[in-house]
Amino acid sequence: MARVLIVDDEPSIRRLLRQTLERARYEVIEAGDARQALAAMEQDRPDAVLLDLGLPGRDGLELVPVIARKPAVALLIVSARDRTDDKVAALDLGADDYVTKPFDSEELLARLRVALRRRDGSTATIVQSGGVAIDLTTHAVRRDGEDVHLTRKEYEVLALLAEHAGRVVTHRHILQRVWGGHDPRIEYLRIVVRNLRQKLESPGAIGSLIGNEQGIGYRLRV
Repeated sequence: MARVLIVDDEPSIRRLLRQTLERARYEVIEAGDARQALAAMEQDRPDAVLLDLGLPGRDGLELVPVIARKPAVALLIVSARDRTDDKVAALDLGADDYVTKPFDSEELLARLRVALRRRDGSTATIVQSGGVAIDLTTHAVRRDGEDVHLTRKEYEVLALLAEHAGRVVTHRHILQRVWGGHDPRIEYLRIVVRNLRQKLESPGAIGSLIGNEQGIGYRLRV
């Protein structure tokens, strides 16, 4: 049973999250501020943290890199802050995902499951997304069993998303990793993603293989 630490200063939110998590058979720990959260991290060693940013005394963003330094712990931001710069900052600092309040309980649980799978051991060699298989060892990409030819940049973007499957990867992080020391415009990335969708998505498919988080980044759906 995975252990989840809820960090939120509002008792009503903590109660709702506890009920949601316990119904899904998670063990739950609670903290109402940053000090309690850091103590719980050391004493209770949670497998995942649901972190609010609006904490008393210390902004939750300051806790993100502290928690993210523990590679075995999944970190989801659950916050009423819906500004793009807050989301980008949290993800760039190491959060696995960002859920805005008010949230849908089933969506929250789904994102938590994905984050826990990512943190549970090493990254999979072959990542499956719908009918697409991405082999991160051989660099082979197949759709419905057929080889797909990708350009170097297309594969590098896809592989990066596959390494973080189910998690939002910010535009800034993709640009830095794929284009390195150059100063590319985001239009280059949009062109690569458009080409990937055309090559990988089956005609008539419902929903996009590569999800767009408006103004933030992209997510490979799993």
